[in-house]
Amino acid sequence: MTMLTETAPMDDARAKRNVAVLVAAQAFLGSQITMIFVIGGLAGQMLTPHPCLATLPISLIVFGSMATAPWLSAVMQRFGRRTGFVIGALGGALGSIIGAMGLATGNFWIFLLGSFLTGSYMSAQGFYRFAAADTASEGFRPKAISYVMAGGLVSALIGPQLVKVTTDLFVVPFLGTYLVALAINLIGIGLFFFLDIPKPAPAKKGPEGGRTRREMLRDPVIVTAIICAMVAYALMNLVMTSTPLAVVGCGFTTGNAADVVSLHVIAMFAPSFFTGHLINRFGVEKIVATGLLILGAGGAVALSGVALGNFFVALALLGVGWNFGFIGATTMLASAHSAGERGRIQGLNDAIVFGCVTMASLASGGLMNCSGGDVVAGWTAVNLAMAPLLALAGGALIWLVLKPKPAI
Repeated sequence: MTMLTETAPMDDARAKRNVAVLVAAQAFLGSQITMIFVIGGLAGQMLTPHPCLATLPISLIVFGSMATAPWLSAVMQRFGRRTGFVIGALGGALGSIIGAMGLATGNFWIFLLGSFLTGSYMSAQGFYRFAAADTASEGFRPKAISYVMAGGLVSALIGPQLVKVTTDLFVVPFLGTYLVALAINLIGIGLFFFLDIPKPAPAKKGPEGGRTRREMLRDPVIVTAIICAMVAYALMNLVMTSTPLAVVGCGFTTGNAADVVSLHVIAMFAPSFFTGHLINRFGVEKIVATGLLILGAGGAVALSGVALGNFFVALALLGVGWNFGFIGATTMLASAHSAGERGRIQGLNDAIVFGCVTMASLASGGLMNCSGGDVVAGWTAVNLAMAPLLALAGGALIWLVLKPKPAI
Protein backbone atom coordinates (compact mmCIF):
# COMPACT_ATOMS: atom_id res chain seq x y z
CA MET A 1 0.00 0.00 0.00
CA THR A 2 1.52 3.29 -1.03
CA MET A 3 1.74 6.40 1.11
CA LEU A 4 2.70 8.70 -1.78
CA THR A 5 0.19 11.47 -2.39
CA GLU A 6 0.14 14.67 -4.42
CA THR A 7 -1.85 17.87 -4.03
CA ALA A 8 -2.61 17.71 -7.77
CA PRO A 9 -4.09 14.60 -9.45
CA MET A 10 -1.65 12.19 -11.01
CA ASP A 11 -1.28 12.65 -14.76
CA ASP A 12 0.89 10.09 -16.51
CA ALA A 13 0.98 12.17 -19.69
CA ARG A 14 2.78 14.87 -17.74
CA ALA A 15 4.86 12.25 -15.97
CA LYS A 16 5.98 10.80 -19.30
CA ARG A 17 7.07 14.23 -20.52
CA ASN A 18 9.08 14.74 -17.35
CA VAL A 19 10.59 11.28 -17.71
CA ALA A 20 11.70 12.15 -21.26
CA VAL A 21 13.48 15.29 -20.00
CA LEU A 22 15.11 13.43 -17.12
CA VAL A 23 16.22 10.60 -19.42
CA ALA A 24 17.93 13.20 -21.64
CA ALA A 25 19.60 14.78 -18.61
CA GLN A 26 20.73 11.39 -17.34
CA ALA A 27 22.17 10.55 -20.75
CA PHE A 28 23.89 13.84 -21.57
CA LEU A 29 24.85 15.39 -18.24
CA GLY A 30 25.45 11.97 -16.70
CA SER A 31 28.19 11.20 -19.20
CA GLN A 32 30.55 13.44 -17.21
CA ILE A 33 30.38 11.07 -14.24
CA THR A 34 31.37 8.05 -16.32
CA MET A 35 34.21 10.12 -17.81
CA ILE A 36 35.53 11.23 -14.45
CA PHE A 37 35.16 7.82 -12.85
CA VAL A 38 37.27 6.29 -15.62
CA ILE A 39 40.12 8.78 -15.24
CA GLY A 40 39.74 9.98 -11.64
CA GLY A 41 41.89 7.27 -10.08
CA LEU A 42 44.44 7.42 -12.90
CA ALA A 43 44.72 11.21 -12.62
CA GLY A 44 44.94 10.89 -8.85
CA GLN A 45 47.71 8.35 -9.19
CA MET A 46 49.56 10.79 -11.45
CA LEU A 47 49.23 13.72 -9.01
CA THR A 48 49.18 12.15 -5.55
CA PRO A 49 52.15 12.26 -3.17
CA HIS A 50 51.18 8.77 -1.90
CA PRO A 51 49.79 5.80 -3.88
CA CYS A 52 47.23 4.98 -1.17
CA LEU A 53 45.52 8.28 -1.99
CA ALA A 54 45.13 7.54 -5.72
CA THR A 55 41.35 7.09 -5.52
CA LEU A 56 40.83 10.04 -3.17
CA PRO A 57 39.52 12.25 -6.04
CA ILE A 58 36.66 9.81 -6.58
CA SER A 59 36.06 9.64 -2.84
CA LEU A 60 35.80 13.43 -2.74
CA ILE A 61 33.21 13.37 -5.53
CA VAL A 62 31.08 10.97 -3.52
CA PHE A 63 31.70 12.89 -0.29
CA GLY A 64 30.64 16.09 -2.07
CA SER A 65 27.46 14.33 -3.14
CA MET A 66 26.79 13.22 0.43
CA ALA A 67 27.39 16.71 1.82
CA THR A 68 25.18 18.33 -0.82
CA ALA A 69 22.20 15.96 -0.67
CA PRO A 70 20.45 17.19 2.53
CA TRP A 71 20.47 20.90 1.72
CA LEU A 72 19.83 20.36 -2.00
CA SER A 73 16.80 18.23 -1.14
CA ALA A 74 15.53 21.05 1.10
CA VAL A 75 16.06 23.55 -1.74
CA MET A 76 14.01 21.38 -4.08
CA GLN A 77 11.30 20.96 -1.46
CA ARG A 78 11.00 24.75 -1.20
CA PHE A 79 11.80 25.99 -4.71
CA GLY A 80 11.16 22.96 -6.92
CA ARG A 81 13.18 20.32 -8.74
CA ARG A 82 14.31 22.63 -11.57
CA THR A 83 16.13 24.99 -9.20
CA GLY A 84 17.96 22.12 -7.54
CA PHE A 85 19.00 20.55 -10.84
CA VAL A 86 20.34 23.85 -12.20
CA ILE A 87 22.36 24.35 -8.99
CA GLY A 88 23.80 20.85 -9.44
CA ALA A 89 24.86 21.48 -13.04
CA LEU A 90 26.50 24.78 -12.08
CA GLY A 91 28.37 22.96 -9.31
CA GLY A 92 29.53 20.38 -11.85
CA ALA A 93 30.76 23.15 -14.15
CA LEU A 94 32.71 24.79 -11.32
CA GLY A 95 34.18 21.43 -10.32
CA SER A 96 35.31 20.82 -13.90
CA ILE A 97 37.06 24.20 -14.09
CA ILE A 98 38.88 23.70 -10.79
CA GLY A 99 39.76 20.10 -11.65
CA ALA A 100 41.26 21.30 -14.92
CA MET A 101 43.26 23.92 -13.00
CA GLY A 102 44.59 21.22 -10.67
CA LEU A 103 45.73 19.13 -13.62
CA ALA A 104 47.28 22.11 -15.44
CA THR A 105 49.28 23.13 -12.36
CA GLY A 106 50.03 19.60 -11.16
CA ASN A 107 48.41 20.43 -7.80
CA PHE A 108 46.75 17.42 -6.20
CA TRP A 109 44.89 19.50 -3.60
CA ILE A 110 43.29 21.84 -6.13
CA PHE A 111 42.30 18.78 -8.11
CA LEU A 112 40.62 17.38 -4.98
CA LEU A 113 38.66 20.60 -4.50
CA GLY A 114 37.35 20.28 -8.04
CA SER A 115 36.36 16.69 -7.31
CA PHE A 116 34.43 17.75 -4.22
CA LEU A 117 32.48 20.36 -6.19
CA THR A 118 31.75 17.82 -8.94
CA GLY A 119 29.95 15.90 -6.21
CA SER A 120 27.25 18.57 -6.16
CA TYR A 121 26.30 17.56 -9.70
CA MET A 122 26.36 13.87 -8.74
CA SER A 123 24.02 14.66 -5.84
CA ALA A 124 21.57 16.46 -8.13
CA GLN A 125 21.70 13.58 -10.60
CA GLY A 126 20.74 11.23 -7.78
CA PHE A 127 17.44 13.08 -7.41
CA TYR A 128 16.44 12.51 -11.06
CA ARG A 129 14.99 9.16 -10.05
CA PHE A 130 12.85 10.71 -7.32
CA ALA A 131 11.73 13.50 -9.64
CA ALA A 132 10.50 10.86 -12.09
CA ALA A 133 8.16 9.58 -9.38
CA ASP A 134 6.78 12.99 -8.39
CA THR A 135 4.05 13.20 -11.05
CA ALA A 136 3.65 9.47 -11.76
CA SER A 137 0.74 7.26 -10.77
CA GLU A 138 1.39 4.31 -8.49
CA GLY A 139 1.40 1.88 -11.41
CA PHE A 140 3.72 3.98 -13.56
CA ARG A 141 6.11 4.94 -10.74
CA PRO A 142 8.48 1.92 -10.89
CA LYS A 143 8.63 2.23 -14.69
CA ALA A 144 9.28 5.98 -14.48
CA ILE A 145 12.19 5.44 -12.12
CA SER A 146 13.56 2.65 -14.32
CA TYR A 147 13.30 4.66 -17.54
CA VAL A 148 15.18 7.58 -16.04
CA MET A 149 17.89 5.26 -14.82
CA ALA A 150 18.00 3.78 -18.33
CA GLY A 151 19.19 7.15 -19.59
CA GLY A 152 22.51 6.18 -18.07
CA LEU A 153 22.87 3.63 -20.87
CA VAL A 154 23.58 6.47 -23.30
CA SER A 155 26.00 8.10 -20.87
CA ALA A 156 27.76 4.75 -20.65
CA LEU A 157 28.34 4.87 -24.39
CA ILE A 158 29.25 8.55 -24.58
CA GLY A 159 31.46 9.01 -21.52
CA PRO A 160 34.18 6.38 -22.00
CA GLN A 161 34.44 7.15 -25.71
CA LEU A 162 34.98 10.82 -24.89
CA VAL A 163 37.74 9.73 -22.52
CA LYS A 164 39.51 7.98 -25.39
CA VAL A 165 39.27 11.10 -27.56
CA THR A 166 40.19 13.66 -24.90
CA THR A 167 42.76 11.94 -22.67
CA ASP A 168 45.74 13.09 -24.76
CA LEU A 169 44.14 16.13 -26.34
CA PHE A 170 46.62 18.39 -24.52
CA VAL A 171 50.15 17.92 -23.24
CA VAL A 172 48.72 17.49 -19.74
CA PRO A 173 46.93 14.10 -19.63
CA PHE A 174 43.19 14.21 -18.91
CA LEU A 175 42.96 18.03 -19.14
CA GLY A 176 40.80 17.82 -22.24
CA THR A 177 38.40 15.47 -20.47
CA TYR A 178 37.68 18.02 -17.76
CA LEU A 179 37.18 20.81 -20.29
CA VAL A 180 34.63 18.68 -22.14
CA ALA A 181 32.88 18.01 -18.81
CA LEU A 182 32.63 21.79 -18.34
CA ALA A 183 30.90 22.15 -21.72
CA ILE A 184 28.51 19.30 -20.93
CA ASN A 185 27.34 21.04 -17.74
CA LEU A 186 26.83 24.43 -19.36
CA ILE A 187 24.90 23.05 -22.33
CA GLY A 188 22.89 20.55 -20.30
CA ILE A 189 21.39 23.17 -17.96
CA GLY A 190 18.88 24.08 -20.67
CA LEU A 191 17.16 20.70 -20.40
CA PHE A 192 15.70 21.48 -17.00
CA PHE A 193 13.56 24.33 -18.30
CA PHE A 194 11.37 21.72 -19.99
CA LEU A 195 10.43 20.05 -16.69
CA ASP A 196 6.83 20.33 -15.50
CA ILE A 197 6.95 19.25 -11.86
CA PRO A 198 4.90 21.35 -9.43
CA LYS A 199 6.50 22.47 -6.22
CA PRO A 200 5.17 20.48 -3.25
CA ALA A 201 2.85 22.29 -0.90
CA PRO A 202 4.68 23.84 2.07
CA ALA A 203 5.09 21.31 4.85
CA LYS A 204 2.51 21.78 7.60
CA LYS A 205 3.38 21.72 11.24
CA GLY A 206 2.07 18.95 13.42
CA PRO A 207 0.70 15.55 12.36
CA GLU A 208 -0.52 16.83 8.96
CA GLY A 209 3.05 17.77 8.04
CA GLY A 210 4.15 14.14 8.13
CA ARG A 211 6.61 12.26 10.26
CA THR A 212 9.91 13.52 11.57
CA ARG A 213 13.15 11.98 10.32
CA ARG A 214 13.44 10.00 13.55
CA GLU A 215 9.93 8.62 13.15
CA MET A 216 10.55 7.67 9.52
CA LEU A 217 13.75 5.86 10.48
CA ARG A 218 11.63 3.58 12.66
CA ASP A 219 9.65 2.47 9.59
CA PRO A 220 10.93 -1.03 8.62
CA VAL A 221 10.35 -0.42 4.91
CA ILE A 222 12.31 2.85 4.93
CA VAL A 223 15.17 1.38 6.97
CA THR A 224 15.46 -1.64 4.68
CA ALA A 225 15.29 0.53 1.57
CA ILE A 226 18.12 2.74 2.85
CA ILE A 227 20.30 -0.23 3.82
CA CYS A 228 19.82 -1.99 0.48
CA ALA A 229 20.45 1.17 -1.54
CA MET A 230 23.51 1.91 0.57
CA VAL A 231 24.97 -1.56 0.10
CA ALA A 232 24.20 -1.81 -3.63
CA TYR A 233 25.79 1.57 -4.36
CA ALA A 234 28.73 1.12 -1.99
CA LEU A 235 29.71 -2.26 -3.41
CA MET A 236 29.42 -1.01 -6.97
CA ASN A 237 31.65 1.95 -6.12
CA LEU A 238 34.10 -0.12 -4.08
CA VAL A 239 34.91 -2.38 -7.01
CA MET A 240 34.46 0.07 -9.89
CA THR A 241 36.76 2.69 -8.33
CA SER A 242 39.68 0.27 -8.34
CA THR A 243 38.91 -1.31 -11.69
CA PRO A 244 40.93 1.09 -13.90
CA LEU A 245 43.91 0.73 -11.55
CA ALA A 246 43.60 -3.06 -11.60
CA VAL A 247 43.17 -3.29 -15.37
CA VAL A 248 46.15 -1.04 -16.11
CA GLY A 249 48.17 -2.64 -13.29
CA CYS A 250 47.66 -6.07 -14.84
CA GLY A 251 49.30 -4.92 -18.07
CA PHE A 252 46.30 -3.77 -20.09
CA THR A 253 45.80 -0.29 -21.56
CA THR A 254 43.82 2.77 -20.48
CA GLY A 255 41.59 2.07 -23.50
CA ASN A 256 40.93 -1.43 -22.14
CA ALA A 257 40.04 0.11 -18.78
CA ALA A 258 37.64 2.54 -20.49
CA ASP A 259 35.99 -0.37 -22.35
CA VAL A 260 35.56 -2.37 -19.13
CA VAL A 261 34.01 0.62 -17.37
CA SER A 262 31.83 1.29 -20.42
CA LEU A 263 30.42 -2.24 -20.34
CA HIS A 264 29.94 -1.90 -16.59
CA VAL A 265 27.91 1.29 -16.94
CA ILE A 266 25.88 -0.22 -19.80
CA ALA A 267 25.11 -3.15 -17.50
CA MET A 268 24.13 -0.68 -14.77
CA PHE A 269 21.47 1.00 -16.88
CA ALA A 270 20.41 -1.35 -19.71
CA PRO A 271 18.23 -3.51 -17.40
CA SER A 272 16.30 -0.36 -16.47
CA PHE A 273 14.09 -0.87 -19.53
CA PHE A 274 12.49 -3.84 -17.78
CA THR A 275 13.39 -3.53 -14.07
CA GLY A 276 10.18 -1.61 -13.37
CA HIS A 277 8.11 -4.32 -15.08
CA LEU A 278 9.88 -7.00 -13.04
CA ILE A 279 9.18 -5.10 -9.82
CA ASN A 280 5.48 -4.86 -10.69
CA ARG A 281 5.32 -8.55 -11.55
CA PHE A 282 7.45 -10.20 -8.86
CA GLY A 283 7.55 -7.65 -6.06
CA VAL A 284 10.27 -5.26 -5.02
CA GLU A 285 11.78 -7.49 -2.32
CA LYS A 286 12.51 -10.32 -4.78
CA ILE A 287 14.16 -7.96 -7.26
CA VAL A 288 16.38 -6.42 -4.59
CA ALA A 289 17.35 -9.90 -3.37
CA THR A 290 18.22 -10.92 -6.93
CA GLY A 291 20.40 -7.84 -7.24
CA LEU A 292 22.34 -8.77 -4.11
CA LEU A 293 22.92 -12.30 -5.43
CA ILE A 294 24.20 -10.94 -8.76
CA LEU A 295 26.57 -8.57 -6.93
CA GLY A 296 27.97 -11.56 -5.07
CA ALA A 297 28.40 -13.46 -8.34
CA GLY A 298 30.37 -10.52 -9.76
CA GLY A 299 32.74 -10.65 -6.82
CA ALA A 300 33.21 -14.39 -7.32
CA VAL A 301 34.15 -13.91 -10.98
CA ALA A 302 36.62 -11.17 -10.07
CA LEU A 303 38.26 -13.45 -7.51
CA SER A 304 38.61 -16.26 -10.05
CA GLY A 305 41.28 -14.51 -12.17
CA VAL A 306 42.67 -11.30 -13.66
CA ALA A 307 42.35 -12.02 -17.39
CA LEU A 308 40.68 -9.21 -19.34
CA GLY A 309 37.60 -11.41 -19.74
CA ASN A 310 37.27 -11.70 -15.95
CA PHE A 311 37.21 -7.93 -15.65
CA PHE A 312 34.52 -7.62 -18.32
CA VAL A 313 32.25 -10.32 -16.84
CA ALA A 314 32.74 -9.25 -13.22
CA LEU A 315 31.99 -5.60 -13.95
CA ALA A 316 28.97 -6.49 -16.08
CA LEU A 317 27.52 -8.54 -13.21
CA LEU A 318 28.34 -5.72 -10.82
CA GLY A 319 26.33 -3.34 -12.99
CA VAL A 320 23.25 -5.55 -13.26
CA GLY A 321 23.31 -6.28 -9.53
CA TRP A 322 23.50 -2.57 -8.76
CA ASN A 323 20.56 -1.87 -11.08
CA PHE A 324 18.22 -4.37 -9.43
CA GLY A 325 19.34 -3.47 -5.92
CA PHE A 326 19.33 0.31 -6.29
CA ILE A 327 16.18 0.74 -8.40
CA GLY A 328 14.37 -1.72 -6.15
CA ALA A 329 15.44 0.17 -3.03
CA THR A 330 14.47 3.50 -4.60
CA THR A 331 11.01 2.16 -5.47
CA MET A 332 10.65 0.82 -1.94
CA LEU A 333 11.52 4.20 -0.44
CA ALA A 334 9.35 6.22 -2.84
CA SER A 335 6.30 4.17 -1.82
CA ALA A 336 6.91 4.58 1.92
CA HIS A 337 6.56 8.33 2.41
CA SER A 338 4.15 11.15 1.60
CA ALA A 339 4.81 14.12 -0.66
CA GLY A 340 5.24 16.36 2.37
CA GLU A 341 7.88 14.06 3.82
CA ARG A 342 9.99 13.66 0.69
CA GLY A 343 12.25 16.68 1.32
CA ARG A 344 13.27 15.19 4.66
CA ILE A 345 13.65 11.51 3.86
CA GLN A 346 15.06 11.71 0.32
CA GLY A 347 17.88 14.01 1.38
CA LEU A 348 18.58 11.89 4.45
CA ASN A 349 18.54 8.73 2.33
CA ASP A 350 21.07 10.08 -0.15
CA ALA A 351 23.27 11.49 2.63
CA ILE A 352 23.42 8.05 4.27
CA VAL A 353 23.87 6.21 0.97
CA PHE A 354 26.64 8.46 -0.31
CA GLY A 355 28.27 8.60 3.10
CA CYS A 356 28.71 4.84 2.89
CA VAL A 357 29.79 5.11 -0.74
CA THR A 358 32.41 7.68 0.29
CA MET A 359 33.87 5.23 2.79
CA ALA A 360 33.77 2.48 0.17
CA SER A 361 35.69 4.56 -2.37
CA LEU A 362 38.26 5.55 0.26
CA ALA A 363 38.64 1.91 1.25
CA SER A 364 38.94 0.92 -2.39
CA GLY A 365 42.17 2.85 -2.92
CA GLY A 366 43.66 1.63 0.33
CA LEU A 367 42.76 -1.99 -0.34
CA MET A 368 43.95 -1.81 -3.95
CA ASN A 369 47.30 -0.11 -3.43
CA CYS A 370 48.23 -0.75 0.19
CA SER A 371 46.88 -4.15 1.27
CA GLY A 372 49.25 -6.49 -0.54
CA GLY A 373 52.49 -6.80 -2.39
CA ASP A 374 51.05 -6.58 -5.90
CA VAL A 375 48.03 -5.65 -8.01
CA VAL A 376 46.44 -9.10 -7.79
CA ALA A 377 46.57 -9.09 -3.97
CA GLY A 378 44.99 -5.64 -3.88
CA TRP A 379 42.24 -6.61 -6.33
CA THR A 380 41.52 -9.73 -4.27
CA ALA A 381 41.19 -7.64 -1.10
CA VAL A 382 38.77 -5.26 -2.81
CA ASN A 383 36.44 -8.07 -3.85
CA LEU A 384 36.60 -9.97 -0.55
CA ALA A 385 35.46 -6.78 1.19
CA MET A 386 32.05 -7.18 -0.48
CA ALA A 387 31.02 -10.09 1.76
CA PRO A 388 30.07 -8.33 5.03
CA LEU A 389 28.02 -5.65 3.28
CA LEU A 390 26.12 -8.25 1.26
CA ALA A 391 25.35 -10.06 4.52
CA LEU A 392 24.05 -6.81 6.06
CA ALA A 393 21.66 -6.05 3.18
CA GLY A 394 20.53 -9.67 2.88
CA GLY A 395 19.80 -9.80 6.61
CA ALA A 396 17.78 -6.57 6.48
CA LEU A 397 15.73 -7.84 3.55
CA ILE A 398 15.00 -11.17 5.26
CA TRP A 399 13.98 -9.27 8.42
CA LEU A 400 11.53 -7.13 6.43
CA VAL A 401 9.97 -10.09 4.63
CA LEU A 402 9.57 -12.16 7.81
CA LYS A 403 8.34 -9.25 9.95
CA PRO A 404 4.59 -9.55 10.65
CA LYS A 405 2.59 -7.10 8.55
CA PRO A 406 0.31 -4.66 10.41
CA ALA A 407 -3.39 -5.32 10.09
CA ILE A 408 -5.12 -3.06 7.54
